[in-house]
Amino acid sequence: MICLGIEGTAHSIGVGVVENVSGKCKVLSNMIKIYRPKKGGIHPREAANHHALYIADLLKESVSKAQVDFSEVDLISFSKGPGLGPCLRTAATAARALSLSLNRPIIGVNHCVAHLEIGRGTLDDCKDPVLLYTSGANTQVIAFAEGRYRVFGETLDIGIGNCLDKFGRTVGLDFPCGPQIEKLASKGKKYLELPYSIKGMDIAFSGLLTAAEQYYKKNESLEDICYSMQETTFAALTEVTERAMAHTEKDEVLLGGGVASNRRLCDMVQTMAHDRDARFFVPSKDLCIDNGAMIAWLGVLMYNSGIRMKVENSFIDQRFRTDMVDVSWHD
Repeated sequence: MICLGIEGTAHSIGVGVVENVSGKCKVLSNMIKIYRPKKGGIHPREAANHHALYIADLLKESVSKAQVDFSEVDLISFSKGPGLGPCLRTAATAARALSLSLNRPIIGVNHCVAHLEIGRGTLDDCKDPVLLYTSGANTQVIAFAEGRYRVFGETLDIGIGNCLDKFGRTVGLDFPCGPQIEKLASKGKKYLELPYSIKGMDIAFSGLLTAAEQYYKKNESLEDICYSMQETTFAALTEVTERAMAHTEKDEVLLGGGVASNRRLCDMVQTMAHDRDARFFVPSKDLCIDNGAMIAWLGVLMYNSGIRMKVENSFIDQRFRTDMVDVSWHD
């Protein structure tokens, strides 16, 4: 089965084409265009206009790079949620139009679950992991239990990506700020004390963000502030991930989301996994960030498990939580 997936939850519009090869995901193409605001954060309507501008060309380019014809596509998948309403509607509209024009089935998928499944689908031996999902708006520790992906811990205020981006905007960095903060942090030498907020398995970052901004106003080294932010936030993420692994008795950990491409976060979680005699997995960078291939692969899994959707019922859901999904494709 060949599936074309359209991702459009926030700042990225992506189109991916994947093929199911003996139960594993073969990515044939994965094209992405990122909306970069001139200043401030993401404006949902402007991001949606950006997506509408590029979606047609991305569809053509992705199919061409996959070396298939539109007539060879068996299924159309789109990101149902969670995400920004205007962006979700743009991706869903494109998916409906393609489904109707090609006379192919359509299926809407959960964006967060897609981050987990693309890891399981592309990485050998990754079977039943605890997922540390770290993106702009979402920060969750997820694991499969009793027919659903359960959220064992999550942010109580802002996601780790938003925390880094908000600080980056304060100090004048371009969006997205995470990669630039990572470079600055690599030059930091002094740790500055920041609030370490963990409540059970949940995390809060807003107090840490405020404290980091105060350090900047006091003319502390930007490199040291970035270093301290990474060390504190990533240590908290690693701690709650280890708690979830102990609670679920799982011996695999998988990273997902855009922040998962940060080398320091990977090193911390990998060290923790090694100390627990557990296996560590992280997909390639293009599969960590929001992308169409992960949407396509989850569409394949859902469709092959018997899930169906009519075009007239292909609604979006801005608050489509991870633990709302009935996981019929997972034993």
